[in-house]
Amino acid sequence: MRERLSLMLRAALYALRGGFLIRPFLIALFFGAAGAVLSFAEEYAPGLSAWIPAVLFPAHQDPQVALTILAGIAGSIMTVVSIVFAILLMTLTLASTQFSPRILVSFVRDKATQWTLGIFLGTFSYCMAALPAVRSLPQPYVPVLTVLVAMALALVSVGWLIFFINHISRSISVNHIVDRIARETELVIDEIMPYPRGNYERSEHAPLLREGRARAILARKSGYIRFVDVRFLVDCAKSFGVQIALERRVGRFIPAGAPILRVVDAGRVTPEREDRLLAAIDIGPARTMQQDVEFGIIQIVDIALRAISPAVNDPTTAINCIDQLSRIMILWTSRATPPSYLHAPPHILRVAMPWIGYEGLLDIAVSLRLLRAFDDMVVTGASPSERQSLIDRARRVVEGCAQHLPENDVLPLKRRLERLEGRSLAQGARAET
Repeated sequence: MRERLSLMLRAALYALRGGFLIRPFLIALFFGAAGAVLSFAEEYAPGLSAWIPAVLFPAHQDPQVALTILAGIAGSIMTVVSIVFAILLMTLTLASTQFSPRILVSFVRDKATQWTLGIFLGTFSYCMAALPAVRSLPQPYVPVLTVLVAMALALVSVGWLIFFINHISRSISVNHIVDRIARETELVIDEIMPYPRGNYERSEHAPLLREGRARAILARKSGYIRFVDVRFLVDCAKSFGVQIALERRVGRFIPAGAPILRVVDAGRVTPEREDRLLAAIDIGPARTMQQDVEFGIIQIVDIALRAISPAVNDPTTAINCIDQLSRIMILWTSRATPPSYLHAPPHILRVAMPWIGYEGLLDIAVSLRLLRAFDDMVVTGASPSERQSLIDRARRVVEGCAQHLPENDVLPLKRRLERLEGRSLAQGARAET
């Protein structure tokens, strides 16, 4: 039960971090509490407002002025909030139709937008919390400091509105969108592949599972595999004395009732232990960027495919997407691949965890890959097998272009392919020496 709660908490934090709920709500709650506490403290400690000069707030004893100020700020802020929401809906609709519906997650995770909603709603909450403190009977009372802070928050909101308009105009730029997706994808690579690639990295070979009675554990709900707590699975496999193999990797869809885990020595796995193993896997209705590098690449490819469609015909955007794809692939080739076979203790296989490999990532982006991007990847230190994969795909690109383009248009591509092959041979000779 504790493991399930831990996984649910992680999934909830990831989802709420990327929405318009938690951060704006917490900011509004904090500002509202500040307004109530400050007005209460000012009433019982009159010295807090005594130092405020009359030039800043002349009507120290007129409750009507304070009520008008607080009510006016609250009403104006709510009008601005409605405008901000209208701008956001328009932006999300434009991004979904123009680029790809899968990039909406990137928009709702924008911290500047969340802070904008939080500050506006917080200013409204502050004014509403301070209003009950202003009264005319039994004796007039005006929380001068509280009203002065509300006026300052109103000025901050005006400045923040200008900042938000400028920010949202930049956010809908396709270059900004693709760059943000690429940065988020790089963060995923940093998490699952934190170590740099060594000069003598060995390729993993699938070890044989030991002899024993194997049993498949079935998925209990349908959805995409969004996160796998690999370390927890290793600990469970070691504690239970079993071997575990995941049938599908992160990002794949799994229907309810399909095998998701295969356990050797399954007689040691009781129903309670089975629940613990399933608690290590988060399944949801949509893919996320928690461990899914492929999802980030798919978003960029979607934008590029739409850009080169006859309805849009925007090759510049496609070129920008290719540049960002090569950026991601170069980072991938510079890191040690995540281990697919985990042992505990050494030489005793516990968990077989499939990850998407270099071949899989290339298959996603190959239709948009330029030979220049291949050349960059070779130069930045791809392994011999990866260099061969790059050359094979570069040849396919040239062959495909040769079938549909005149010879004069294909000739520059052939020259670039020759240069790529030459660079690959030079890299191989340098590695041997």
